[in-house]
Amino acid sequence: MRLVTAFALLCAAMPAWAQAPASAPAAKPQAAPSAKPKPVPVAKQSGSAALPLPERVAIQSDLIWTGDLNSIADGEWGDRSTAAVKAFQKRKGGKDTGVLNPDERAVLMADARGRQDEVGWRIVTDESGVRLGIPAKLAPQARKGRSGGIWQSSRGDLQIEVFREMSPTTVAALFEQQRRNPARKIEYSVRKPDFIVLSGSEGAKKFYMRAHQGPNEVRGVTLVYDPAIGEVMDRLVVAVSSTFAPFPAALQLAGVSPSAEKRKVEYATGVVASTTGDIVTDREAIEGCQVIVAAGLGNAERVAEDKVSGLALIRANGAVGLKPLALGEAVRSEVTLVGVADPQSQAGRASVSTVKSKVTAGSDAATLEAAPSPGFAGAAAIDADAGFVGIVVQKPQVVAGPATGGNTSAIAPADAIRKLLTANNITHSGGQASVEFAKDSVVRVICVRK
Repeated sequence: MRLVTAFALLCAAMPAWAQAPASAPAAKPQAAPSAKPKPVPVAKQSGSAALPLPERVAIQSDLIWTGDLNSIADGEWGDRSTAAVKAFQKRKGGKDTGVLNPDERAVLMADARGRQDEVGWRIVTDESGVRLGIPAKLAPQARKGRSGGIWQSSRGDLQIEVFREMSPTTVAALFEQQRRNPARKIEYSVRKPDFIVLSGSEGAKKFYMRAHQGPNEVRGVTLVYDPAIGEVMDRLVVAVSSTFAPFPAALQLAGVSPSAEKRKVEYATGVVASTTGDIVTDREAIEGCQVIVAAGLGNAERVAEDKVSGLALIRANGAVGLKPLALGEAVRSEVTLVGVADPQSQAGRASVSTVKSKVTAGSDAATLEAAPSPGFAGAAAIDADAGFVGIVVQKPQVVAGPATGGNTSAIAPADAIRKLLTANNITHSGGQASVEFAKDSVVRVICVRK
């Protein structure tokens, strides 16, 4: 029954495009989800609702993992999200203000990462291009299925399968097919022109199916699991639903822009690359700036960029006596990020702070498992053994359902930084820079847009 309740709460709270399953008792059918009120524009909101979209999504995602939020992580901040923050604060013995202070945000992030580590959570992309989150420790056996990837447990109590049905199959036809499937008892369903959800029982197990209509095919995911692991699955079904992206390439071609929600004034971090004012930062953070300011050094000019790595080089003319950060080796699995958080994240201050983060290796950049606080775009990534191994950059993020225009965070590696500096005739040194040294080599970067 606990799983049934969690599903019902989730379906009532989220938009139709991203509803998770709900199983209702036969004597008390689940009511249809009510229409969601139109959100108040972020510019008119305050507190957590006024945070940048990627940070709102990150907080909601963490609250899902701690069990405080039964809703999709879509960045739309309402009473349910505020209540979840208050529940978290109350559990931790703090004042339930509904707005996280920096220490509480760090604790929430650590708690969520701990739960993710327990199940081996990671984002994967199968051969078809479908992207979703997988609990690798619970479902370590991966193989290719009939039309998509399959991940399952060794005991057979959990299986996650990506599937594709080519045209002329539609979500409407798939919906009717599943309703007539004698092996499944449908206990909850949602049917939209381009999206369906079905959940219920399959023999002695539970199942959840979600599918989306594409131009020439239907793509979906099915979870089948034993009720004995229902307590863990309460969070996992919501988490998988939040990360499931059936047509990421199509969404990008449709015009999803990583800069769709650019702020008039954006705060980032830069890493000093020379004694005379050369600073490397995140390209996305200074895109479209009318004025760029390196705090304490004055106005800066944009000198060069590397679109592949996501890096940008700016120069604060007239600066002297700066402390450049020596470049280390390749990024590893865990780093300490050194940056200057957004003023709103630290009560208006401009203090340098640090946060530990894990990375997943990639071809051009290593993706961070969790987005750092606003302002950390451009922060230095320090490895305890390899030194200064890269800079935090923002990469386009595509999620299931409507485009959020948000970004995910990654580490542009040391080699990309070397390439950018060498191309602009800037001498750089190697070495093993420490976290403490890095604190003296990062500056706040401020972008002012029209």
